[in-house]
Amino acid sequence: MTEQPAPTEHPAPTQPPEPSAPADGTGASAPDRRPGVLSAPYRWLSLGMFALIVLAAFEALAVTTVMPLVADDLDGWSLYAIAFSMPLASGVIGMVVAGNWVDRAGPIPPLIASAVVWLVGVLIAGTATSMELLVVGRFVHGLGGAAVIVPLYVVVARVYPEYLRARVFAGFAAAWVIPSIVGPAVAGLVAEAFSWHWVFLGVLVLVLPVAAMILPPLARAGDQLRGDASVPWSVARIAWSVLAAVAALGLGLSKELPDPWRGIAAVAAIAVVVVAARPLVPRGTLTLRRGTPAIVMIRAFVGAAFFATEVYLPAMFREQYGMAPALAGAVLTGAGLSWALASWLQGRLVDRVSDTAAVRIGTAVLLVALTLVLTGSILQWHPAFTFAAWTIAGAGMGFMYPRFTVAVLADSSKTEQGFNSAALTIGESLGSVVGITLTALVASVAASAGYTTEFVVTVFIAATAALLAPRVRPAARVAGA
Repeated sequence: MTEQPAPTEHPAPTQPPEPSAPADGTGASAPDRRPGVLSAPYRWLSLGMFALIVLAAFEALAVTTVMPLVADDLDGWSLYAIAFSMPLASGVIGMVVAGNWVDRAGPIPPLIASAVVWLVGVLIAGTATSMELLVVGRFVHGLGGAAVIVPLYVVVARVYPEYLRARVFAGFAAAWVIPSIVGPAVAGLVAEAFSWHWVFLGVLVLVLPVAAMILPPLARAGDQLRGDASVPWSVARIAWSVLAAVAALGLGLSKELPDPWRGIAAVAAIAVVVVAARPLVPRGTLTLRRGTPAIVMIRAFVGAAFFATEVYLPAMFREQYGMAPALAGAVLTGAGLSWALASWLQGRLVDRVSDTAAVRIGTAVLLVALTLVLTGSILQWHPAFTFAAWTIAGAGMGFMYPRFTVAVLADSSKTEQGFNSAALTIGESLGSVVGITLTALVASVAASAGYTTEFVVTVFIAATAALLAPRVRPAARVAGA
């Protein structure tokens, strides 16, 4: 058997036929006249999906901004990390169910159902009178909110041509721009002027216009979005997802135990998470097999490093620098903007920068940025330094994140799109839960060190992701294998 060259990395957009030279004889190339993301065939679907991401982005940034206020008001600092871990853990269940449902019925039914569940969770959290009830709302919110992403990814894979997919995912990132600019400040102002409850409840009134944009073009897509009813319900995978979610939550609660049971419970919970996650991700994920399995694992490390840092930044700015909630939340603005801009840039460089190169660049930038955040925390430098460092972190994430999704979808058959899309986000969610919990566990042991211990953990996770980044490149195929 002879070894063949490694396959071309995805996404490599289909190239249009060479345009003929213009009539003026200059020999200049004609402009690319292929439909764009906002051209007539895709306009309302694109706008509707982008609007849905805007709502999700505003809600996510707003909650991160006001959560310290919520913890104060509901006397719930002991459940602070759980309030962030809960939707990530329950989202694992939602994504597995949605992925299976998408493969069976197409993306429309699970998209509608997931959005309804997400809104119910927002309503419960917005009317909560105790931290325990808010955590319940976050559970329901995570169940539906995470599940929404899976059918959206499949819609992109089936409706849009390959050359547009990286730009659609860049558009998802760009949809974070306005929420990043105004979301944290608005959330802080609303919480100060009225109540943090309205930060949750305000999202509900904007859902109907979004549904009016997105549902009609999906209905017209017809056969493109049909599922395969012969795909069975995987009860076993759903059961494993429940076990993974329970173990992830047990990991979060382990920090409340006394020593040495705290460490024992944490190690046991992580082991159960790993075992339960194995059927939910592609084979070879845990052994970092090159290509799609490694992509799933690397995104898990990246998500853990970034989001486990993000949840503590507003609290750090309030405690160490005495900032008001609106100003403390503004640290998230820079990262949101840089994420969107970097995502737009990678969409324009899709023919020039491979998936592996994009991930290597992104993980390296993230590692440098988190190291700067750690340095600022240790030396207690001016908060502007940390703001700048976090903005750099957002750029690293934006440059690599769309490539994870596009590459996995390009490698998936039609009946695997739901499973693999779910696996990608499941890895991110479980990685983030483990990252957030590990930071909380370390901080509970070294409480006198402020937020430095949390950031030491996230820098280590980011370094691991940077070391693994080359494994995004698919392995060479062997003829006849």
